[in-house]
Amino acid sequence: MLQIVLLAFLAVAAKASDVMEFTDDDFESRIGDHELILVEFFAPWCGHCKRLAPEYESAATRLKGIVSLAKVDCTASTNVCNKFGVSGYPTLKIFRDGEDSGAYDGPRTADGIVSHLKKQAGPTSVEIKTAADFEKFTGERDASVVGFFADGGSSAQAEFLKAASSLRDSYRFAHTNDEDLLQKHGIQGEGIILFRPPRLNNKFEESSVTFSEEKYTSGKIKKFIQDNIFGLCPHMTEDNKDQIKGKDLLVAYYDVDYEKNAKGSNYWRNRVMKVAKTFVDQGKKLNFAVANKNAFGQDLAEFGLETGTGELPVVGIKTAKGDKYAMQEEFSRDGKALEQFLQDYFDGNLKRYLKSEPVPENNDGPVKVLVAENFDEIVNDDSKDVLIEFYAPWCGHCKSLEPKYNELGEKLANDPNIVIAKMDATANDVPSPYEVRGFPTIFFSPAGNKQSPKKYEGSREVTDFIQYLKKEASQPLVVSEDENKSKKKKKKVEL
Repeated sequence: MLQIVLLAFLAVAAKASDVMEFTDDDFESRIGDHELILVEFFAPWCGHCKRLAPEYESAATRLKGIVSLAKVDCTASTNVCNKFGVSGYPTLKIFRDGEDSGAYDGPRTADGIVSHLKKQAGPTSVEIKTAADFEKFTGERDASVVGFFADGGSSAQAEFLKAASSLRDSYRFAHTNDEDLLQKHGIQGEGIILFRPPRLNNKFEESSVTFSEEKYTSGKIKKFIQDNIFGLCPHMTEDNKDQIKGKDLLVAYYDVDYEKNAKGSNYWRNRVMKVAKTFVDQGKKLNFAVANKNAFGQDLAEFGLETGTGELPVVGIKTAKGDKYAMQEEFSRDGKALEQFLQDYFDGNLKRYLKSEPVPENNDGPVKVLVAENFDEIVNDDSKDVLIEFYAPWCGHCKSLEPKYNELGEKLANDPNIVIAKMDATANDVPSPYEVRGFPTIFFSPAGNKQSPKKYEGSREVTDFIQYLKKEASQPLVVSEDENKSKKKKKKVEL
């Protein structure tokens, strides 16, 4: 009886899912039924797939009737997965009218998937015909861009739609030819207005920005949008972080929550904006944002900051080059602490924050130990060639490499022109221009050209490393023979 009840429960649960399941047998016949559909290619054992599952299910429910979501189990449907070149899990792809439209590269949260696919669904730009349509469109939680055109066939509208098509993945677009709406917004003939989210309205900047160029080209329209979309101090989320990061950026982290506590979220944001506006008005170059401290706990760890339990924001600056500065003073309600922190930053008086292990007291071994604090001293010595292994303590491949790498260091220990070094990239900041995305990653930093390190892509046997260094080293390599081999050779000579 219990078994029957359990089976019935599982049947209901499966039926309740809004994510469709495709297989080798029905993929081709079903995929073409959807103008737009997102498909997840997954494996049941995949940890990332398991974490995505509830977000994907939630997104499917919220998008029901707008965009369909489906999944394919690649352990059971190998033909479909092989056809679309699936080599990792989960892989998400967008299909339009049955054809592969490319990889889904949006956020992997329910909110992010919903926002991204709503922009993909339907027309590039929504046509607004009434005042009610306009209020509904501009009242959404994300910023919106509206084109007003008296003539629907004008070149200006065509350029607007071209820009919208190019940026539809990131921003929301609408256009109108309604005479009353043009008149209400003071548009004569044609115009474009960017409306910021109502929940972020503040007294430090206008809630909308008007395109001011005389000539309408898609390039100028796109630049106008990208320059103004976020305003003075946006709310950074998992969904928009990639568009905000990568520039010189100050972020204030606190309990930002515009769903449950919009008033409290804006209270601290306004204090950040008040100080920010002072420096922006002086022509200082820095971007600003606020973010939820729990959602961005990893960022705080990178600044050496604690999330804490208090309501006060904690603040960090990260430059486009990767330099980090953490505000050590407690955030004050009058903004004075933040103001002083910014003044010290622009005056060059702040000490850069480095996540670093302690500098080794004894570093005389054949493989030099690098930490963030001694990296510049050892690696950027212009007189030395340096081979660097970036590793993680838990990495199996790194553990396998260790004895070979130590042997390499011993063989080259007597070479005064080369350094064999290693760095735990999980415990230390990896400086630019080194890009470490997996372990181990090995770079060669040539003497006299420290800004252009070369990534080592060869095999990882000692002989392979030596052959590579013979080719790349600035001076002839001094390779010590293995002591045991030398003794054997000596014995043969004596015999």
